[in-house]
Amino acid sequence: MKTAIFPGSFDPFTRGHEAVVKEALGLFDRVVVAIGDNCRKQALLALDDRKRLIDDLYADDDRVECVAYDTLTGELARLKGAAAIVRGVRNTVDFEYERTMAQINRRIFPDIATVVLFTPPELTDIASSTVRELLAFGRDVSDMMPEGIRIEDYMPHRR
Repeated sequence: MKTAIFPGSFDPFTRGHEAVVKEALGLFDRVVVAIGDNCRKQALLALDDRKRLIDDLYADDDRVECVAYDTLTGELARLKGAAAIVRGVRNTVDFEYERTMAQINRRIFPDIATVVLFTPPELTDIASSTVRELLAFGRDVSDMMPEGIRIEDYMPHRR
């Protein structure tokens, strides 16, 4: 069984992330969505709420597992028996960053490949940071969220 790790902060998990998972499932038998807690970012959702959102979204798909982690992504990939780290790319800025990360990961974890998947064109404007900013101004972001996911349900301070 081929497994891939899809790491990110997923704050929040968007339709763009969902598209990457869908494409990755066409290449791998199993995808582990790995939530890293980036202490340098001001989080919209608590780590537990981000995990709950993803678990809810994929509750009926046993090919997708969601975990939180606080180690190097390559170490988590080895722990999960993953053959690859999947990264989503929206634009050239993302690509340059991901290329650097892939080279570093290859140096440290030569047995784990990095697979770059391009976000569908109609979703390239969706970024978690944009969703957070729009929410801060009280705007509707439902078209940026996976179908059936109401971001408000995962934000305890807004319930």
